Amino acid sequence: MSDRVALITGITGQDGSYLAEFLLSKGYKVIGMVRRASSENFERINHLRDKIDLRQGDLLDQFSLINLMKETKPKEIYNLAAQSFVPTSWEQPVLTGEFTALGVTRMLEAIRAVDMSIRFYQASSSEMFGKVRETPQTEMTPFYPRSPYGVAKCYGHYITVNYRESYDLFASSGILFNHESPRRGLEFVTRKVTDGAARIKLGMQKELRMGNLDAQRDWGFAGDYVKAMWMMLQQDNPDDYVVATGETHSVRDLVQIAFERVGLDYEKHVVIDPKFIRPAEVDLLIGDASKAKADLGWEPEVSFKQMVEMMVDADLERLQKK
Repeated sequence: MSDRVALITGITGQDGSYLAEFLLSKGYKVIGMVRRASSENFERINHLRDKIDLRQGDLLDQFSLINLMKETKPKEIYNLAAQSFVPTSWEQPVLTGEFTALGVTRMLEAIRAVDMSIRFYQASSSEMFGKVRETPQTEMTPFYPRSPYGVAKCYGHYITVNYRESYDLFASSGILFNHESPRRGLEFVTRKVTDGAARIKLGMQKELRMGNLDAQRDWGFAGDYVKAMWMMLQQDNPDDYVVATGETHSVRDLVQIAFERVGLDYEKHVVIDPKFIRPAEVDLLIGDASKAKADLGWEPEVSFKQMVEMMVDADLERLQKK
């Protein structure tokens, strides 16, 4: 049995599934925390079910976290669970705060109660920068969140710093910029676009309704970004790191590459719909990951174009099977 035991919250999500694969390849015993739910969605980890240990726990329940840590004795914890869809945070701001902000405090308190030597990774977000104060954004750029999700992530980030400094916990945060993959949820814009392009190509729909095509993001591949999470917990000292490509692309670029992949002209199929415009838009996010490169030796490997094409190909294959 490996003495390298890692606990992943949010293991059923995009990042959780890639991180689980990566840690298994490193010889870890991987424990995934899942919430008791009326319907289970293990689609992203079905291929790993016989290799990982799924346990119940809930970021809203302090005692479930303490009990889980006592039972499984992890050496590393990766806190990826959150209410992570920005538009939903406008609809459910209080619940977003409970999971995405206070859930982090409950995790840190559980570590304090059970084993202070556990190394903790907090999934911070570029959405904390929001209305950006400088470009590109570094670890020192002030936060100005523009959604309840971004505000909650700021709390989670600073409480992690606070526990590190107050209790000498090994607690690091990764300020991850947008990262995508074929496992991204269909509600996210990248996957909405690649799935839409594939459906239009296959004659399953005629148009794709979109919001602001001029919004710009720093988009990378999720499989690259989970490696940075692991690298942070292998360092001698805990710290916070921006994880990004340093390149910016507009939603229009994304749409164009996706439709070109299936041999279509996006302008003939994309319709702008005001209902998809955010109440407060984040206009330009671009990260400077030079600290992660220097300290961790991390660099992205998959390009934006490769990532979008990979997603389109996966959606075509999935839809053709149907």
